[in-house]
Amino acid sequence: MLTRDGVKLTADIYRPVTSEKLPVLLMRQPYGKAIASTVVYAHPKWYARQGYIVVIQDVRGRGESEGEFSLFESEIEDGYDTLGWVANLQGCNGKIGMYGFSYQGMTQLYCAISQHPALKTICPAMIAYDLYSDWAYENDAFCYELNLAWAIQLAAETARLKGDFKAYQILYLASRNLPYHDISIILEEVLRKYCPSNFYYQWLSHPKNSDYWRNLSPKTYFNDVDLPMLHIGGWFDTYLRGTLNLYQEMTKKSSFQQSLIIGAWSHLPWGNTLGDRHYTQEANNNINELQIHWFNKYLKGIETYNLSLNNIQLFQIGSNQWINVDNYQSNKQIRFYLKSTGLANIKDDDGKLTINNYQNIEPQEDIIIHDFWRSPSSLGSHASILAGSFERSKLDNRSDVITYTSDILTEDLEIIGDVELIVYANADNENFDLSAVISQVFPDGKVYNFSQGYIKVMENKPEKPINFKLQSTCIKIEKNTCIRLSISCANFPAYSINYGKIKPELSHLTPITISIFSGNLTPSQLILNISKN
Repeated sequence: MLTRDGVKLTADIYRPVTSEKLPVLLMRQPYGKAIASTVVYAHPKWYARQGYIVVIQDVRGRGESEGEFSLFESEIEDGYDTLGWVANLQGCNGKIGMYGFSYQGMTQLYCAISQHPALKTICPAMIAYDLYSDWAYENDAFCYELNLAWAIQLAAETARLKGDFKAYQILYLASRNLPYHDISIILEEVLRKYCPSNFYYQWLSHPKNSDYWRNLSPKTYFNDVDLPMLHIGGWFDTYLRGTLNLYQEMTKKSSFQQSLIIGAWSHLPWGNTLGDRHYTQEANNNINELQIHWFNKYLKGIETYNLSLNNIQLFQIGSNQWINVDNYQSNKQIRFYLKSTGLANIKDDDGKLTINNYQNIEPQEDIIIHDFWRSPSSLGSHASILAGSFERSKLDNRSDVITYTSDILTEDLEIIGDVELIVYANADNENFDLSAVISQVFPDGKVYNFSQGYIKVMENKPEKPINFKLQSTCIKIEKNTCIRLSISCANFPAYSINYGKIKPELSHLTPITISIFSGNLTPSQLILNISKN
């Protein structure tokens, strides 16, 4: 097809052998149309066999499509033009639905923004509603590992398309062994040359309130969008907050059904095993079948499955089963207050999480030193390439990780929704980072993470509590186990290291001293939303 400015976009079309006019399922993606997101979705032939025409299109400047690829910049206009072209394909009945995850989820949002009347429903999976806070940064901390890996991947493909195979080889080899600590001059040269619109360096340089982010974020243009949407996420997906932000925004204003499904999945794969944990066959990817039921309802008017209004399906870790809830966010909370003798970074049985009245807790200070020679490393969770739940007892034994552990639970505790940390902290630097990991501690001493959060504290004000959300979750913590909060000042390479004060005359980095305060004067606390049952 040709866009309004004469750029040729290419697509593969899969058709059932029938004379009946059918709806179209459209995916717009930047990785080569033959792949068609089959890393998590069934092949387009499978979808076509369910009675749909399927169109997989290379976006502008990617795959076999012409033009220059600038990250997200052309997707609204190109999306509108594509929808008009698809609606007039031979055999199409004029109704279009869209599916896809990540960039393919984002193109659905931009198509919805274009307001083309042929688009009847979308199924966005693992997306950013606000590009700054849902994708590039988390609580003002740059998501280093995933952003770098993605930039190198896109740059390598650009170099290949332009025939620069030497640059492609440099970038491809870098993608196999990411240069976390230092990007070589040769690699940086080709990355800057072929990274589409130099977005990686733009992301590093633009402040969060700039027009750069507003102009690219779907949130800016979504006021008038209203379609039935199936929102898809994963508990260990780096973009879960984007999925939830869009879902919650749409449920407030939409006149159509908004459904939410979240599995025990990372960005990919979507399966029953992730990290060190096996979640049983119940955790298998059920999205393909569910999407067909969804499209049958909104593109064919056929109710083939009980898709109840405002249906929310969540995979509950621990019980390893799917649960249906009426509201994603419970208004029932439990608060664990931090308590220690000041040795919570030295002994893993010193720091406590207590539900007792904080006014009875004596003031205390736990101190850690962030030494840049040996920063705490990333281990699983949602912001790493190797995402998921891992056994982290060895990491918790480091002296630059403070741990607070609850008493052994006497009954099951079901956590659902937000995880929030309020902490009083101080550092000998004008700004500093805090990493927080929530884990389950088992009787054999093994420790498995299930939620993580990270924040760059921009102003060092020890009298003012630091309040930030961690990754949402849904987990049943069995009795006879414990909950643990682990706090450190780095989580590398998932997030960029805050190097603190640099003394050029000494040519070395100065360690940062960070204090975490607890007790009746500074009630640092972990807040969990729990099931009403």
